[in-house]
Amino acid sequence: MLLKTSLRTFFAHKGRMVLSLIAVVLSVAFVSGTLVFSNTATSTFDKLFAATASDLSVQPPKPDNGDDDQRDRTPTLPADTAQKVAATAGVKTAVGQVMVANATLVDPATNKVVGPTSGAPTLTGNWTDTPRNAVEITSGHVPQGPGEVVLDADTVKKSKLGLGAGLRVITADGKHDFTVVGIASFKTTNPGAALAFLDTATAQQVLLGETAFTSVEAFGDGSRGNDQLKADLLGKLGSGYQAKTAAEQKDENDKSVGAGLDFMKYAMLGFGGISLLVGGFLIINTFSMLVAQRTREIGLLRAIGGSRSQVNRSVLVEALILGVLGSTLGIGAGVGLAVGLIKLMNAVGMNLNAGDLRIGLNVPVAAYAVGILVTVAAAWIPARRASRIAPIAALRDHGTPAEGRSNIVRTIVGLVLTAGGAGLLVLAAGADKAGTGGKLLGLGVLLSLVGFVVLGPLLATTVVRVLGALLPALFGPSGKLAQRNAARNPRRTGATAAALMIGLALVIGASVFTNSATKSTNAQIDKNVGADYTVDGGRTGLSPEIIAAVKSAPGLAHVTEEKYLRGAAIVTADGSSTKGIAAVSGTFTDDFSLPAASGGPDFLKQGGLAVGQDFAKDHNVKVGDTVKVDYGKGHIQSVPVGLIIGKGNSLFSGASFIGIDTVAKAVPAAEQPATGQLYAKAAPGADVAKTLTALQDAVKEYPQVQVVDKAGYKEIVQSQINTLLYLIYGLLGVAIVVAVLGVVNTLALSVVERTREIGLLRAIGISRRQLRRMIRLESVVIALFGAVLGTGLGLAWGVTAQQVLKENGLESLAVPTGTIIGTLIASVVIGLLAALVPAFRAGRMNVLAAIATD
Repeated sequence: MLLKTSLRTFFAHKGRMVLSLIAVVLSVAFVSGTLVFSNTATSTFDKLFAATASDLSVQPPKPDNGDDDQRDRTPTLPADTAQKVAATAGVKTAVGQVMVANATLVDPATNKVVGPTSGAPTLTGNWTDTPRNAVEITSGHVPQGPGEVVLDADTVKKSKLGLGAGLRVITADGKHDFTVVGIASFKTTNPGAALAFLDTATAQQVLLGETAFTSVEAFGDGSRGNDQLKADLLGKLGSGYQAKTAAEQKDENDKSVGAGLDFMKYAMLGFGGISLLVGGFLIINTFSMLVAQRTREIGLLRAIGGSRSQVNRSVLVEALILGVLGSTLGIGAGVGLAVGLIKLMNAVGMNLNAGDLRIGLNVPVAAYAVGILVTVAAAWIPARRASRIAPIAALRDHGTPAEGRSNIVRTIVGLVLTAGGAGLLVLAAGADKAGTGGKLLGLGVLLSLVGFVVLGPLLATTVVRVLGALLPALFGPSGKLAQRNAARNPRRTGATAAALMIGLALVIGASVFTNSATKSTNAQIDKNVGADYTVDGGRTGLSPEIIAAVKSAPGLAHVTEEKYLRGAAIVTADGSSTKGIAAVSGTFTDDFSLPAASGGPDFLKQGGLAVGQDFAKDHNVKVGDTVKVDYGKGHIQSVPVGLIIGKGNSLFSGASFIGIDTVAKAVPAAEQPATGQLYAKAAPGADVAKTLTALQDAVKEYPQVQVVDKAGYKEIVQSQINTLLYLIYGLLGVAIVVAVLGVVNTLALSVVERTREIGLLRAIGISRRQLRRMIRLESVVIALFGAVLGTGLGLAWGVTAQQVLKENGLESLAVPTGTIIGTLIASVVIGLLAALVPAFRAGRMNVLAAIATD
């Protein structure tokens, strides 16, 4: 009986459920679409790895830092390792492989980079014939001499190269020209990389500078398992090697691919989370209004014997139906979203097959869990309220029971949460350490957000009156009615505005943070950077040829080199160490003004080391102390600490510097990484703009090299900061879509709820135009209410975040006034758009039919 009643009620009001249904569909679509895309990508790469991985890959030991930089010298194995592996019992075939990711491919005819410039790698190596080649020659032939190269088919297509075309390979040691003699196609799928193959001798000479291999790939004869083969090989080869079975190679590759997809995965799940949160308010509003409209119906159910629990379950069953239906449709929409994501990834170079979608068990489980749980949880409050309606009061249509006590409890809880959140934000702003401040900030954001949501109805009563104060004077009776309608049901207004508040709080907070970061960084560049130009070599680094070309450009006073010694470690007296040191030329202190807590800029000339203030404090190091620098491979050097870098500057936060001349005394040039950046200063009297052009012309044969002046450097920093802001804008877009649905739904249901009232208004003389204006103004007031709350919260969050990171370089606060004004204007537009359909529907009501509505 209960189920039958719930089904009849649901389908009798299905039109009123449509917008809530859309909110559930959107939320589930993001979650299920992300999972389908992730499953498909994982399955695709699993097939590739399974089809191409050797039984055992013998590799050099891991770098000391555990994560080699592409500009570091590529670790290698002695050439005779291949013969030793091949001679091991159980090995059928062993192939020496050369493969590097620090070479740049260039079309010499157009001087443009061939292959991806970011994301997927460009891999250059030797052509080998193995039992599990990932590619096969489909046109031309394998490379057979020092001037021949094979390219993969996808790169050939994108770069519009072909057989006989020229291809330049630029490495850290120089540039080398080849002719394309073959095109290779992937047997399974191209993960998005660009592949170039040389013959083995040429690859060793050009890519490694020595007769060696980067790995030896072994394929067993079946007489031993891979684990046994690994143990035998390592026992035979001794130390200085690492070996990975096919399973271990697959796990490593899976982690690598997973890391690349994580950003998109978590961003999409973030969209789904925001949509779920905002959609929850829409569902609460929908069921609250439906319960209010069915007061007499609920009273009849109670009068004929229905218990409170049965009424409660009746509403929850309707929510369950909505959740199941929304989740089912959401899975379908999610599949469509996954196909779109796959096409997007294909456009940027990752080839995935949209016809090979993988919809695992985790997709429907997550989709139904998310959709049903959120919907039922959101409907629980209205359901509980419905069960508390006394039968006689309901039959007399007195509505829901008095909520005086409920409002008192809500007010107390809301004030406690908001005060707690505000207190935590204040504590975060005054915290001594950024880590502590960050934790307090996160908790403060959560409590203040929940507090504002709980206090929404209380705030609505006051704020809406203020926001709508001018409406009666500007729009007459329509404005006065709109103001009173918005304030008449503060709980509904608060829940409707909360959806918009969340999205706007996110964007305002992020805007304050990013604007402050940009302003702070620009101020630090102006104050601390004396270099006029920066030359960056990208993932290849800067070869001696490029460095010579830069130094030969006219109009320069000097050029400073910087190399990053990723594996170098500073070892202090207490045995502690930190890894990563920048090795720089002696003119570095002319190009950069390092903020000094103690010591001076002559530390480079004195063969000293500069360390950060936090490092010095944590390890009790002061200027004049001697520490050891471990460069790896047995190269250890004792150097004095000559400068302790002060805190509060993001350009040098956590950095350590040492002179290249000092490093050269301990580490041979052949073992040092390639130069990563050059900094140049214009000569006195030189035209800065013309010198920039001369620099760019000097390296025009190296398209991977980026040359910028101070303004260009600021733009690069700004683009990095904007990545976060664009993600927040995307989240805001999702929140706004669902929030608009909430406003539309609230107004649409309130029009139904106020049918008799609207009829009476029309009967006493209000025109259709005035009626539509009343509803539009009511919508605008609600949207502005949400915008005001969101702006206040966002400002509090953003300002606190800036204060938390003040000592880490975020020293300047910048409030985005333009964004705030634009947000408020956009809220008015949102309110107007959301009211279009409900206002039109109200204006078309038949007056007599409306008055006669029961």
